[in-house]
Amino acid sequence: MRRPWPWRGAPAEAALGSLRSALLRWLLIPLLILVALNAVSVYRNALAAADVAYDRSLLASTRALAERVSIVAGKVVADVPYVALDSFETDTLGRIYYKVTGLGGETVSGYGDLPPVPANVPRSEAYPALVRFYQADYNGQPIRIAALLQPVYDDSMRGIALIQVGETLDARRGLSNQILFDTLLWQAGLVLAVATLVWFAVRLVLRPLMRIRGVLETRALSDLSDVDPALVHREVRPLVSAMNGSMARLQSLIASQRRFIADAAHQLRTPLTVLKTQAELALRACERHHDEPAALRDIVHSMAATTDATVNLANRLLTLARIEHGAEGGAMAPLSLRALARRVGLEMAPAAVHRRIDLSLDAEREAWVTGQELLLHELLANLVDNALRYTAPGGSVSLRVRAGAGKVELEVEDNGPGIDAAERERVFAPFYRAAATLEVNPGGAGLGLAIVRDIAALHGAAIALSDGAGGRGLKVRVTFASGAA
Repeated sequence: MRRPWPWRGAPAEAALGSLRSALLRWLLIPLLILVALNAVSVYRNALAAADVAYDRSLLASTRALAERVSIVAGKVVADVPYVALDSFETDTLGRIYYKVTGLGGETVSGYGDLPPVPANVPRSEAYPALVRFYQADYNGQPIRIAALLQPVYDDSMRGIALIQVGETLDARRGLSNQILFDTLLWQAGLVLAVATLVWFAVRLVLRPLMRIRGVLETRALSDLSDVDPALVHREVRPLVSAMNGSMARLQSLIASQRRFIADAAHQLRTPLTVLKTQAELALRACERHHDEPAALRDIVHSMAATTDATVNLANRLLTLARIEHGAEGGAMAPLSLRALARRVGLEMAPAAVHRRIDLSLDAEREAWVTGQELLLHELLANLVDNALRYTAPGGSVSLRVRAGAGKVELEVEDNGPGIDAAERERVFAPFYRAAATLEVNPGGAGLGLAIVRDIAALHGAAIALSDGAGGRGLKVRVTFASGAA
């Protein structure tokens, strides 16, 4: 079955990769291919031009020698001076060989063993002379030979003499290597210059997209406002418009979820509160009438405990849902953590008295942080509530706020059963409960520390668990940046 592209399950990065890399590849690879083809073409044309120049020089030498060929006393002779012979045998760029063949095929002068003209070599159409150019091996070296048919005559006879002049290919090879080197050097410089220009051009063209990335990365988590399409090129604006539409739909979905959470909170809390009230009334009625069966009183006690646990679970689930869905806990603003701790301590004091637990507050110095007051109140309340729930009657819970060295530390310490070191990372997962806490409070929800972790993360705070004083109990430390969350 044919799969759409990119197919489902294939990550976009693996399917498409970098836009900048793709642009550079599609611009530079064809350019490299074209430059390579152009280099081959330039090299071949340069070699052809060099061959023409060397062949013309070779033909000039052949003609100069042909002018000294004549008929004397019925014989073909070649009047080649000594200086000319010396220049024919050797040149600064290689060796030169010659041969003059008479009317009957006899060697008149030069190297008699110079390779003959092959039968299939055509006459050169580039020159009016009857000349043929061919390559052969002589004395173990490749040579280029020009063979010129030269008419000779006198009053008694006439005919055609053959003049051959050959030269080694050293000069041609040196020129070919120089042409190749110059061509590659020029083309490499050209490719480097063009690649640099293309790289800068691609960076310049992609700069608006990088600007949009910077704008999105610096936004707050809850900021889903539109991106200005004017920041990018006209061709990319439909993509930005589509992204804005997607964020608008996402914003609508989040708003709908927030309304659902608020409605669920109301719908859950109201009947649970009524049920708890009814259970408490029934329990009081049972306590007033001592003749009620003990089994009935136990049932009513169980109903009250279950209702209380359910209310607590619902409240924490709704709080966790608000945090996970980015619900606003109020605007980020400077607030006094000492004042907040004092308020939470007063709120939790009745529960501490009821459980016969000593709840103390140590906050001598003022400590300011920047955060959402409602969420930080929830963080403190969860930490203190956990400490009270898992501390035995007669125990103690200490709430401390300390400021200094650019940070603010909040500590809640108890002398309850504590949490084993191997479980301290796992207890931040929702619904996970340490083994020691199950024995003390079997009806717990396992959400308190998960809520604390999420609120701390939202405020950029670090949270750490350790043993309490004397190695007993649990100490929770939350560290904020001083004056900023």
